[in-house]
Formats: sequence, structure tokens, C-alpha cells
Amino acid sequence: MSVRILVRSFSELCLTVGTLIVLFVVYLLYWTGVKADSAASDQISGLQQQWAQSPAPRPPAAPRQPPVPAAYTEGRSFAVMYVPRLGKDWHKPVLEGTAVKDLQKGLGHYDGTTRLGQPGNFSVAGHRRTYGDPFKDFPELRPGDAVVLRDDTTWYTYRLDTRPFRTVPSDVGVIDPVPAESPFRSPGRYLTLTTCDPEWGSSHRLIVWGHLDSTQPVAQGKPTALDG
Repeated sequence: MSVRILVRSFSELCLTVGTLIVLFVVYLLYWTGVKADSAASDQISGLQQQWAQSPAPRPPAAPRQPPVPAAYTEGRSFAVMYVPRLGKDWHKPVLEGTAVKDLQKGLGHYDGTTRLGQPGNFSVAGHRRTYGDPFKDFPELRPGDAVVLRDDTTWYTYRLDTRPFRTVPSDVGVIDPVPAESPFRSPGRYLTLTTCDPEWGSSHRLIVWGHLDSTQPVAQGKPTALDG
């Protein structure tokens, strides 16, 4: 085989590899976002239809013990999250579970952590990059920022207490009922958000913690934290 043929074959190989790399980058940067945005939109539309068909809650005729909340269904959305700091129109569905298939449709609620508004630590994960880049601007979060969630009956407004804290993936204590590295020292109604770090890697995690600041019925309109 002549040197000319070898050079030509090597050039063609480089061109093929380069094309594949470009296609992979396009897939990561563009196509996963298109798929994620479509899936998230479908999840939110499904929730809105479900909520619209649900009968309005009636106040009890006499004081009684509140019902025990039902467990969330694995792989299904149950709430929508709004974070004004991340954008005026930023809102994402929250699904039960943090499997790959769940995080490709929105944010994922850590199985075993508490339900919305309940005592304990309501903990949610999201991609930093790819699949819609939901937490791309996670490092911009600051103490006092509102994280608002809505389910079928209630708005829940949490307020962040920390800047993003960097740790390793094995530090699972960040979603404990009272995380040791958080500013909390006693049981309460807390929020944990987690994402990957660095921006295009997963060697570490970024964490923020917050507390439940207020709730109000959906029938009363949006909370003031979403005004403007």
C-alpha cells in the first residue's frame, strides 16, 4: 500500500471521527434539550389537565385529624417548580424518582425524602447541563431566593438559606432530614436542591438548602414570591 493511500485513508478516518464528534456535541447541546423541553411541557400539560378535573377541596364539617398524605407514584410528575432567580419564565415539572428517565423529563424528587410541605427534607435533583439545562445557573442562587412549588391544591414557598455548597456524590447526608452540613440544627420543613459540578462534569455536586416560608391554597392565586 502506497504512502498516498495511507494518507488518504487516515484523512478519511479523521474526517469521519470529526463528523461523529460534531454530531455528538449537537446531540448533547441541542437535541437532548429539544427532547427534554418537549417532555417537560407534556408533563406540565398533563398535570394541569389532571388538576383542572380534580374537584375543589371542601373544608371539613368539624375539626379532625388531617389525612395522611399518599405516596408519590414512581416516575410520575406531581408538582411544578418555579425559581425566579433562574429566569422569569423558568418552571419545571417535578417527578418522583431520580433515575435517568425521570431527569430527562424535568426534576426528580429523591425517593425516601419527605413530601411537599411536610416535616423533613423535601429534596430534588436536576441536570446542570443537557436535557434542557434546568440547573445551568445553579451557582447564581443566593440566600433569600424563593423556590416556589405548586401541586393540585397548594402553593409552597421555600426560601433559600445558603449559597451553593460543593461536595462529592457519595455525600448522601445532604438530603438527611436535618443535614449536618446545613445551617439547620433541629427538625423542620426543609428543601434541598442538588445538581452536578463542574458544569460539564459530574465529579462533584452543588447543594443549596432552604426552609418552608409559607403556603397558600391555589384558589387564592399565585404567591407574592412570583409577582413580577
